[in-house]
Amino acid sequence: MYKPLALCLCLWLALLAAEGKQEKGRRERQRNSRLLLSAEDAPEYDNPFLPGHSSQCLVNGISLFEGAVWSPEPCSVCQCKHGAVSCRTIPCPARASPTLNSVASKSSPKSAGKTSLKNRPSVGTEVLEVKPKKNKMVVTPAKDPPSNVPKKQVKTNQEVIVSLDPSKLPKTPVISTGPQYMRPVHFDIDGHDDDDYLEDDSDSDDDDDDNRSILVFRSALRPVAIERRVMPPTLKPAIPRAEPAFALPTRKSVILPTARPLPAPSGRSVDRGIGRPIVRTSVHMESLPAGCLLSESLIACGNTYLTQMPIIKDAGVRSLFLADNKISKIPSHALAGLPNLEWLDLSKNKLDDFSLEPNVFRNLMKLRRLNLDGNNFTKVPALPPSLVELKINDNKLSGLTPHSFQGLSQLLTLELEDNYFHDGNVSPLAFKPLRRLIYLRLEDNKFRAIPSGLPISVQELHLSDNKIEVVHSGLLNKTTNLRVLNLSHNRIREDRIHPRAWIHLLKLEYLDLSHNKLFHVPSFLPVGLRQLILHHNQIERIPGYVFGHLQPGLESLQLSYNRLREDGINEVSFLGLHNSLAELLLDHNQLRSIPRGILQLKNLQHLRLNHNYISYITMNSLCDTTAREDSLLVSVHLEYNLIDRRLIPPTAFSCIKTYQSVLLRPQRYEEHKE
Repeated sequence: MYKPLALCLCLWLALLAAEGKQEKGRRERQRNSRLLLSAEDAPEYDNPFLPGHSSQCLVNGISLFEGAVWSPEPCSVCQCKHGAVSCRTIPCPARASPTLNSVASKSSPKSAGKTSLKNRPSVGTEVLEVKPKKNKMVVTPAKDPPSNVPKKQVKTNQEVIVSLDPSKLPKTPVISTGPQYMRPVHFDIDGHDDDDYLEDDSDSDDDDDDNRSILVFRSALRPVAIERRVMPPTLKPAIPRAEPAFALPTRKSVILPTARPLPAPSGRSVDRGIGRPIVRTSVHMESLPAGCLLSESLIACGNTYLTQMPIIKDAGVRSLFLADNKISKIPSHALAGLPNLEWLDLSKNKLDDFSLEPNVFRNLMKLRRLNLDGNNFTKVPALPPSLVELKINDNKLSGLTPHSFQGLSQLLTLELEDNYFHDGNVSPLAFKPLRRLIYLRLEDNKFRAIPSGLPISVQELHLSDNKIEVVHSGLLNKTTNLRVLNLSHNRIREDRIHPRAWIHLLKLEYLDLSHNKLFHVPSFLPVGLRQLILHHNQIERIPGYVFGHLQPGLESLQLSYNRLREDGINEVSFLGLHNSLAELLLDHNQLRSIPRGILQLKNLQHLRLNHNYISYITMNSLCDTTAREDSLLVSVHLEYNLIDRRLIPPTAFSCIKTYQSVLLRPQRYEEHKE
């Protein structure tokens, strides 16, 4: 009896629910119809241009604000106006999508400098009227521009004509440099274009409608200064420059097509965008290949397979890099169009003694840096007197005459590494004209002795990788300003160093004698020496008092990779270094215990004794248990020895502030177990 009643009740409730849903849908449709068809009778508070009022259109379930424009299908445009949707057809011209590169204002550049970032007017959005004409599209702003836009600016932005004829499209986009307020611009959705960095991406949800033209509203464009990178200064010596150096170009720079000059008018600059370099368009670059990198005053065509010298005419170019090409000839007029050139790099080409025509550098009165590395010169070419840096490394120079550097009195840096120099083909008068030379490299040649006639002004001398066997007396007597001397990778023995070889070098602070044939630390070292490099020799002994005459004493002593034993070092071996030595490197030797005399080195901070054969550590080998103050040691390397850590006295490292400063793992026997 109750089952039929319950079934009837359920059916009645279902019918009531269905009727409720139908009534609700009918009311919703009526409300939407009133919104779409009766927007003109809307009250005043629906006006979007009055404060606190709004008016919208409902299209396909999407609420659109007053003034929104969209294209539901090709060749038609719809607009939300006074709460109603108004659609109309438009002509279908040739497919073209103007962007900011082709739509630009004609604002006066004079006003750009007068409008500061703080005083720039804050502009909202503006609706454009699109008036199709024959092969053109006229874009005009709304009749009433924003109230806070200057009148002059509104006047200059009133009308912009964009040519839709492909044959009449501008070859080069021109972007106005004056102040302007941005207007809505129509874009075809085809991925990212060159102007994506200017778009306002604050609302990422608006990018979901594909295959439609979207009205993009942009806020006012703020002026952004283009950052110019600065080249790090040249090391040793620091060459004084009249103007800051420019950074080497990167792949973000503009890449020009082959045999095509810059299309912009002469004398104007083109802004390629925020953070991108400015390309000078007054350059005559018809001979530049693809792949050349450009900035405001720099041209770099490295590794672009150039076989001829490009003809460039631009007084604004200060740096020209043509390295790693196949240039074999430089005509006399090739550099005539670069009167302000300061840096020229011709390294790794195929230049030889006959490649440079006479007076090729005559017009380069401001050239300061010249790089000729990796060519085939057998003699130094005629060079401009304005040079302060000259590099002719890795060539085939077979001699230096008294006229090789004639007129180069301003030269500060000279590099002649990896050539064919020896004692017999370098004149003692070759360096006489170089009265201001500071930095000299003669590495990787065939000298058997230090060359004579070196400039008095030289402060840094590199003679490594030669065949020097002897250091004579008097050769360095006149180089009293020498501070750095590198004689590594030679054949020097301590008995072939004259006792008075560097007695006059009172300013010498750095001496590198590594990779030679020394059997003990040489005597009669320069009195002002601060760093002594002696690693990779055959040294077996540190004579007593060998450092006693140094004032104020060595800061760093490197004796790694030698044959030192504990009996080759005694209490007086480090005499003269007790208050100055901060770094002592004794690793990779044959020591069986911690050398005596280390305890007296009060200023020692870094000690390396690793890779020896030390088997025990005594109580007072590193720390004086009677001292009240802690040691300055911050790094003690004792790994790869034969030390049993269980037998180390508890007070052996008591003077060291942190035990992490002492490295004891692994030892040699632990290495074999692993």
